[in-house]
Formats: sequence, C-alpha cells, structure tokens
Amino acid sequence: MKAYPPAKVRNVALVGHGGSGKTTLTEALLLCSGAITRPGRVEDGSTVSDFEPEEHSHHMSTSLTLAALEWRGYKVNVLDCPGYADFVPETLSGLSVADLAVFVVSAVDGVEVQTETFWKAAAELGIPRLIFMNKLDRERADFAGVLQQLHSAFGAGVAPLELPIGAELDFHGLADLLSDTAFVYEPGKCNATAASIPENMAAQEHAVRDSLVEGIVVADDDLTLRYLDGDEITADELAKTLARGVVSSQVFPVICGSASKLVGIDRLLDIICDVAPSPLERPAAQVRAPGTGGGEVVEVACDPAGPPLAWVFKTIADPYVGKISLFKVLSGTVRPDAALFNPRAKSEERLHLIFTLRGKEQISLTELAAGDIGAVAKLAATYTGDTLTPRNMPVSRVPAGAGPDGDVTGGLGGSTWLTEATTPVLSVAIRPKSKADEDKMMTALHRLQEEDPTLLVRRDDETHQTVLTGTGETHISIAMERLARKFGVGVESEDLIIPYRETVTANSEAEGKYKKQTGGHGQFGVASLRIEPMERGAGFEFVDNIVGGVIPRQYIPAVQKGADEAMSEGGIFGWPVVDIRVTCFDGKFHPVDSSEMSFKMAGALALREALAKASPVVLEPLSLLEVTVPNAYQGDVMGDLNSRRGRVQGTETGQPGESVVIALVPTSELVRYAIDLRSLTGGRGRFKVHHDHYEVMPPNLWEKVRRERAGAEK
Repeated sequence: MKAYPPAKVRNVALVGHGGSGKTTLTEALLLCSGAITRPGRVEDGSTVSDFEPEEHSHHMSTSLTLAALEWRGYKVNVLDCPGYADFVPETLSGLSVADLAVFVVSAVDGVEVQTETFWKAAAELGIPRLIFMNKLDRERADFAGVLQQLHSAFGAGVAPLELPIGAELDFHGLADLLSDTAFVYEPGKCNATAASIPENMAAQEHAVRDSLVEGIVVADDDLTLRYLDGDEITADELAKTLARGVVSSQVFPVICGSASKLVGIDRLLDIICDVAPSPLERPAAQVRAPGTGGGEVVEVACDPAGPPLAWVFKTIADPYVGKISLFKVLSGTVRPDAALFNPRAKSEERLHLIFTLRGKEQISLTELAAGDIGAVAKLAATYTGDTLTPRNMPVSRVPAGAGPDGDVTGGLGGSTWLTEATTPVLSVAIRPKSKADEDKMMTALHRLQEEDPTLLVRRDDETHQTVLTGTGETHISIAMERLARKFGVGVESEDLIIPYRETVTANSEAEGKYKKQTGGHGQFGVASLRIEPMERGAGFEFVDNIVGGVIPRQYIPAVQKGADEAMSEGGIFGWPVVDIRVTCFDGKFHPVDSSEMSFKMAGALALREALAKASPVVLEPLSLLEVTVPNAYQGDVMGDLNSRRGRVQGTETGQPGESVVIALVPTSELVRYAIDLRSLTGGRGRFKVHHDHYEVMPPNLWEKVRRERAGAEK
C-alpha cells in the first residue's frame, strides 16, 4: 500500500450496540473497495475483522480491529469497535484515534443503550459523528420510527441525507437528498445506478430535502441569502457546507443502507471521503513536555515534515509474532528502521518494519505520514499509552479531551463517567489446573495485561487467591480462554473469599503453659493474658503489666509475638482477630528451660483460650457504593440494595436525567453486583465502590463464614 498525505487519510471508527452490524459493514466496505473478493459472515467465523477464535465461538467482536482500505485516492482506516458492554474500553481506544465516528444503528432495533453510551463518549472527546442506519432490508425495519428515535436521543443536529427506496425485503435503493437523485442497486452488486426519484415518493423526498437544505444553509450567511432569494444551491455547495457542520459536530448526517445486501456501501465510502474530516481538520495533538517549563502542555501540528511522534493506542499479544503495537502518527513521517525514544521506559526502540493491518493480514508500508495509523512488531519496552519520540524531544501525549493544562484526573478525556464506564468492577478468583500451569500462570497473565490493560491481576496475601478483575463476566471468561489458547495456561475459577475478621465483645483471662522435656534442656514458659474489646478500627494493643520479675523482661516481646501470630492465624472461626487489647499480667519461668520460643508458644496458647471465652463475633467488611442510574431506575436500585442488607445513606443529582444512590453494603453482597446492576438497569447503570469499614455480622450468617473458611483451607 502506498503512502498517503494527511489530507487523503480518513480515520473512521465504526461504533454502536452489539448486533447492529458493524463487523458485517466492515466486510462490505472492504468488498466494495476491492480489498477482498468475497465477503465473510459473522455466523461462519469468516470475517476479516473478527479473526480471534473467541470471537468465532461467541459470535461477537471482543477487541478493536484495524482494516485499512483504499477508495478514490483516499486511504480509509476502518476501526471496527466492539459493541458489547464488557468491551467499552476497546471502543474508547478506537475513538481516541478516530477523526470520525460512524454510528451503526439497526433499523429494526433502533437506538440501544450502548449506542447512547458511545455517543456520549464521542461528544466528550469532541469527535464528529455520522449515522449509518443498517438492516433496512430486514423484516420490521422502520426508517421513520428509528429516525424519530435518533432525533429524540441525539437532538436536532440529526439530518437524513438519504431516504430508502423500497421497504424490508424490497429495499433496493436510496434517494439522495443533496443531488435529488435516486441510486438503485442490483442484488449482490456494490455499485449503484443513478435514476430518477420514484413518483410515489417524490413529494416526500422534496419536503425532506427542503428541510435538509434549510438546515444546511444556515451555517453559511452567503448561502442563506441566496436561498432566501430563490437561487438554486448546488449539491457541491451543500456538501461543502455540510462538511463544515460535521467537522464542528453540529450536524450528524444519517445514511441508509444494508451491509448484508451491499446497498448504500459505496455511498457511505463517498460521504466518508467527501464529508468526513481529515487529520488536518482536527484539533492538534497535545503533548506534555517535561523538559520545557516544568511539564507544560504544548500542541503538535499534524505536519509530515515535523518531528516524528507516534502514540501507541493498542497492543496485541501474538504467541507467534510477539507483541504488535498499533500506533497513530501525531507528527512527522515514520519509516522502517526508524529509531525512536520511549520517554516512559527511557529506552530506544527500533521500528524494523512498519505495516498496516487488514484484520490479521499485515500489509507492508514504505512510510507513514502524520495523521495515519499503522503497526509495528516486537517493541521491547513499549506498551499501550506510550509515546515514541526523537531522543531530544521526550514528550508524552495528553489524552484527547483533557483540561487546558493537560489534567486528566477525571479519567479518559477528563471525564468521571468515562472512568466509571471503563473501570474493572467484577472480580473472580482463579487457580491453575496443574502444576505446570501454576509455573506459567503469572507470566501469562502479565502478557495478557499488555494486550488488555483493563484486566487487573493481584495476589491476595491473606486469602492466598489470585484475583482477576475485569469489566464483566464475558470479559473475564474470554480472558481465561485466551490464557489457554495463546499461552497454554489452563485456569479455572473459584469462589472469591471475603476477608472477614473476628473480635471479642467481653473480657476474659487465660493461662498458657508450654512445657516440653526431651532430654537435656527442655522448654518451659507460662503466660497469663487478659483480653478486652477495643473500639472498631483500633487494631491491636499489647500491655506489659508484669511486676516482680515473674517473667524476665527479655521474654515479654516473645509473649507479644506469640499473641500477635495467634491473632493473625485466626480465632474460632478462622479469620484474623482485630480490635482487642491484650494484657500480660502474670506468668512463670524456669532459669534453665525457659526460652523465647517457650514464651512465644505460651502467649499463643493463652490467647486462643481467652478468645474462646470472650464472646467472639464475626466482623464483615462494608463497602461504600455509589450507583449512578437514570432517574427511572432509582427505586428499583434502592429496593435491590435493601435486599442485599444495604443501608442507603442518601441520593444526589448526577448528570441530567441521572441520580446517584449512595449506600453502605456488605462486601459479600457485591461480588456479582456488576452483572446484576446491568440486568436491573438494561446496561444503563454504573457504579464505583471501595472498602469503608468493618461491622459485626448478624449471628445467623456466621455458619456461612465458617463453611467458607473451611472450603478455603481445603
């Protein structure tokens, strides 16, 4: 593939709800452009962009895919983005480098929840938008009804550029409102034949066209005056004015079509090339320059002659090729064997071979100019989010949508809700299936994290579990499948152990005696301890109340250590003991047989006996939960929290039309909350949660804790 200047590059992200036909549309775009000779099908697992085995088995896109094509002297980088809620971060990665978002909306299902979510994200990031109404050939397809939904959901800027000719199975063409021309398609062919507007829809077409023209010309004073004077505004003039409205995110054109029947695909490519902005028309990239002025943010022009800067927005872990890094050139021109510097890793990276991707196919490039997207393999120390620069210009890219000083404390694009939407919230414990898997598991998990930074992996030192956290059940399931396929590591899930605690509610005393005679010097130590409850969260306090030398001073620390270790090992329920004061008030020693070990054992024995007599109770962790939902779901969410033994602390007003419910909920009741909230709110709810404090668990639930601890020990 030849090199293209920025003015001839179009970076387009296909986004929308799962099942709207984005992958099929990608296939149709590749077919009509001549990049492929026959289309694949999602059902058969033969599409270009869904090439992972997990995507075939689940019949859904699970990761962002690049598919480059050429059309009329333009290079179009198509970014096929997943539409399922678990993979929102992948879609946001695509939006972060796109210059246009094409929202694929089903003419059967209308505007769905993920379409709304991604629209909101694109608006936050300032990305121009276009709507492709797909599946107009299906039964129950409703162009007028879905268009009304689009107006209601996204405002008056939604403007249809085409009307469908024929309905459902008879859908076979488009009436172009700009040129006042009909385009008719033969079955299985991409190229349309121009024709006159059918008589039965001429009146409708003229009325909609007049409304469209009025909406376009108001953006240009000269055109407005000419229109009011009765002059004819040409299709080219309308298209140029429309393009300015698209770039400024004031107009959102609606295109009709059917990806499976290839209707409207060539028209969509034409509009992408004619109306969509090039990288030159988008805001300049912002970079932080730590070496100049203490980290101020500066803009970098999209200039092929500038210094070469590349930003890595996705990493693919390939078990055979190695690591593949997808990047966008922010400035300059990148060529094979270029040596660029990674300021984060403080190391030089050599780009031995640069290429573009068409699914998993690699297409070599001689150079990649500013604004274009490409890929490179085997970068040693570079990960997603890194910037590659000249050594004398160690800057890092600031995410799109950040504040004027580069502040991104609110998350991607400086938005709190985007942070919540991309934060991993569902945790499961995993264990290796065999000893061989155990040896490789952590290394494989870290390599998987390079590909998918939203996966979090941690080892819990208390429960001795490996915890994998993702954005949802499907996300975690597919991660486990990839572990097995890519790295040969078999894992299985197990119940997540909640870190309960124990404490006491009464005072008690006990004597611990450790006596052992094995020949020669023996072991002898006696320690008497008194325990009493302390305030919640006070921890552990040890009081030395020994008088008269009944225990030599050098052995007192050993008594404390024994008591401390006994508390850590667990009380009668097996969980660590907290919030108690331990007083050592008496004891005995032997001048020959006593030792630190004997008094350590005596302290542990005394503490365990005292705990059993001090009315022990179980403490459960409580989490502070903040749930953001549309107002219509507030009552349902509060009722659900009550069923989880939650205590609602209050409600707040969130963004327009949303409420924030704040509650204290036992952590054990939130293990699957990410799944349940999505079901309860139709995918429109989101939440954030963190540990708050411990409280006494109701006694009727203690047996559950005992069984959980016993199962963990097995």
